[in-house]
Amino acid sequence: MPETTELSRPIAAAPGAPQSRAVFSRATALPLIFGVVAALPLAVAAQPGEGVRDTAFLLQLVVACYAGARLCAMVLAGQRRLIQGAFWLFCYLAMGVAPLAQSVLGREPTPVVGPRSDTVLATALVLLGMVAFDVGAMLARNRPALRGRKRAPARVDRWRLWLLVGFSLAASGVFVVQLGGPAVFFSSREEILLGLEEVTGGQVDQETGEAGNALLRGFGTVPVLLALLLLTRWLVTSRSARRSPSVLAAWTVVAAVNVIVNNPVSNPRYWFLTVLFSLLFTVFPRSPVMYRASLALGVIVALLIFPFADRYRYADDAANQTGSGSLLEPLAVKDYDQVGMFANHITFVDDGHHTYGGQLLGSVLFFVPRTLWEEKPVDSGVLVGEWMGTNNTNLSSPLWAELWLDFGPLGMTAGLLAVGYGAARADRRYVSRTLHDPSPGNVFAVVVPLIAGYSFILLRGSLLQATGRIVIVALCLALVTTFRDRPERRLW
Repeated sequence: MPETTELSRPIAAAPGAPQSRAVFSRATALPLIFGVVAALPLAVAAQPGEGVRDTAFLLQLVVACYAGARLCAMVLAGQRRLIQGAFWLFCYLAMGVAPLAQSVLGREPTPVVGPRSDTVLATALVLLGMVAFDVGAMLARNRPALRGRKRAPARVDRWRLWLLVGFSLAASGVFVVQLGGPAVFFSSREEILLGLEEVTGGQVDQETGEAGNALLRGFGTVPVLLALLLLTRWLVTSRSARRSPSVLAAWTVVAAVNVIVNNPVSNPRYWFLTVLFSLLFTVFPRSPVMYRASLALGVIVALLIFPFADRYRYADDAANQTGSGSLLEPLAVKDYDQVGMFANHITFVDDGHHTYGGQLLGSVLFFVPRTLWEEKPVDSGVLVGEWMGTNNTNLSSPLWAELWLDFGPLGMTAGLLAVGYGAARADRRYVSRTLHDPSPGNVFAVVVPLIAGYSFILLRGSLLQATGRIVIVALCLALVTTFRDRPERRLW
């Protein structure tokens, strides 16, 4: 029998059972809803600025309010909806409040080269995509549970987990040694990029692009993160593991290596959010307070801390010093250029550049060398950036823009509907699996928090940048997962 601890007690009933009462009382919920849905967007809209209060501005205000309402619904929900919660947190901040602030200031973090009508269309399509996501989630929630032959659950094999731990430590060790030692990882992201170029003879960006760069760093950062999550899951759900010197020693070493290779100084902030979210929901797999606090406080952290957390991107901190003539100034940074870049993607397509699924194909087949595929697509943000003529082509390409670029308006709507359906199904299964299977080897209990954290990167784009780490995660999970029940190889 798997051990049951305080951390493994359910917070919600299984699908179809009566829902548990929301943690927030009415006295707490009403101020939250008012603040997120109305007060913050209206306060941003009322700030002085040079922006024009036109149709794009009004649509952006609607987007912020709609995303805020859905985020509050996730916070107050009776069940944990990790992936959906991450989606609405991203939408509220990156597609709602931040673009609204930019519209008020009349300042775009990335130049928008097309007419204002393209920005209006982009904002309207963002709203359409959100509605499509909601429809897909609603269809998934109303879908009855499948009945039939039960399949063996996916579990972590203990011997294979030790193999992953050894491989992850070796891969991260090679990564650290090649870049010159641990000190480099506490200097700046610029030093990491220079180290990667040195290791590869200065050919990372020219030959393999952002996907190749992510792949090179991926084996040094992803396996050791997944090893940490699996060991953490083992410790928080098993008293025997907490009494085992070997498990405690392995966790300590893996955690120390993660501090080196996955710290916020040497990594993009969106990747560090992945690390933070996945670890948080693995340490507290059934805590309703932690789930709701993560979403509610995520808004505050993203608005007050996230814009200033890039000071270690360059070795010279002065390179990031900017004036702050307005309270909205921190939101007019390139990290929040998603709506503007979506408008540029629309202008790009209107200019006659149709990809017809080529960008998605390039992301799926990212591993094919360019020597074998000369016309292999480049990163979507780079593609549009080069067409725009910008010096810095490391630009975002949000999921809305990726789908529009490849499949047009119908494909974008259908794609986000499918994403909403898949997210709701995964969240529903996560609650069910963690409720009925509190064992340490429950793979799903680790995979869903990791997907929820990584969704920030997938939603921001581009897909080509995100693909490398996804494949590495899949390979690591394939290594440790088994569907055969061997008592002698279970996590105890």
